[in-house]
Amino acid sequence: MNKQTRVLIQGGRVIDPASGLDAQADVALANGAVLAIQNIPTDFQPEVTIPAAGCLVLPGLVDLAVRLREPGNEHARMLESEMAAAMAGGVTSLVCQPDTDPVLDEPGLVEMLRFRAEKLEQARVYPLGALTRGLKGETLTEMVMLSDAGCVAFSQAEALLGNTQVLQRAFQYASTFGYAVWLRPQDYFLGQGVAASGPLATRMGLSGVPVMAETIALHTIFELMRATGARVHLCRISSAAGVALVRQAKLDGLKVSCDVSINSLHLTDADIGYFDSRARLNPPLRQQRDRDALRAGLLDGSIDALVSDHTPVDEDAKTLPFAESEPGATGLELLLSLAYKWHQDSAVPLLRALQVVTDGPAQVLGAALGPRLGRTGRLQVGGLADVCVFDPQAAWTVQADTLVSQGKHTPFSGYELPGRVRCTLVGGRVAYQAG
Repeated sequence: MNKQTRVLIQGGRVIDPASGLDAQADVALANGAVLAIQNIPTDFQPEVTIPAAGCLVLPGLVDLAVRLREPGNEHARMLESEMAAAMAGGVTSLVCQPDTDPVLDEPGLVEMLRFRAEKLEQARVYPLGALTRGLKGETLTEMVMLSDAGCVAFSQAEALLGNTQVLQRAFQYASTFGYAVWLRPQDYFLGQGVAASGPLATRMGLSGVPVMAETIALHTIFELMRATGARVHLCRISSAAGVALVRQAKLDGLKVSCDVSINSLHLTDADIGYFDSRARLNPPLRQQRDRDALRAGLLDGSIDALVSDHTPVDEDAKTLPFAESEPGATGLELLLSLAYKWHQDSAVPLLRALQVVTDGPAQVLGAALGPRLGRTGRLQVGGLADVCVFDPQAAWTVQADTLVSQGKHTPFSGYELPGRVRCTLVGGRVAYQAG
């Protein structure tokens, strides 16, 4: 990042979940790095001073599930708006999905996306490459070339892969070169519904996605992992049974990590209400017992990260009958407030609630990137000066017209959420400051 300045963040409560630091301290940033925490050099002359009394000073958030809608929507300037949304949400590093138009299955497309993102000098963008050409589930992509172009791992996004032999070959290829495969665990044939199977979906006449759509996919993935030695990240686990299987797989020593979305952590299928298409999501919202198990799994470390699952959907695609509407919701600007709400509602230790949106996802990303990642998700002397200043005493109501993202639809519309991001710095440069 360019235009680095000397910055002093003054009087905040500094929290670094990676090291356990939690103290009132000033923070000095210089040359894109954290120069000092608390013991500020006497000769340090800041060009910018940010008052942070009453605020939390955190590592910039790391979000593992973001759709930027580019390539494919350059005319609508989607990259600019969604990166601005990331800044407003305190997200300084994000992983973007490969299901763009065209799909991220060619090195040139990946390089173009990274170039355009870097020019904006906002969030650090880590693209996922397509696992198969066109996400059609038939022919593997050239993973080595895509990795050289900047892809951090390989995924099918929402394009479920029904051919187990192709998946086996993908695991073998990825394992050979040390790449990670990121998959949403959902059986191709059982996962075609629009709501979670259960009494509510039956009453509403909505086609259901049973829990076994997730568990069958997980069993398949774990067996292939055992056979190939592949490393897999499971995207947006959604059920109590799924959490139990992941917990056991970790105990068995499989190289597996997983995340859960803000939607599944806070909501249930009852939030569909009267066919509210804002709650049309993938994976579908499940029952309260599933939500409770997801919260427990995130707390005990069975689930590694909390993600926004940011999916901007335009008005025409959402204002349709529930089953015909496009799944997805905006989330970048809600991620930190909803992590903080989890801390408040469930008496979760604050360090854990913040760890799952900073160091936890950074560790998942680090397993894919190794030394190339740097020290994203941490706030430590010598580390990257990616910082979020968050006011936990502020409250705000989620309203479409106040969201920076072009995606205005979220099942949290009308909710009053705790905390606001006051300032976001990337590489020591102020990239966002609340008015």
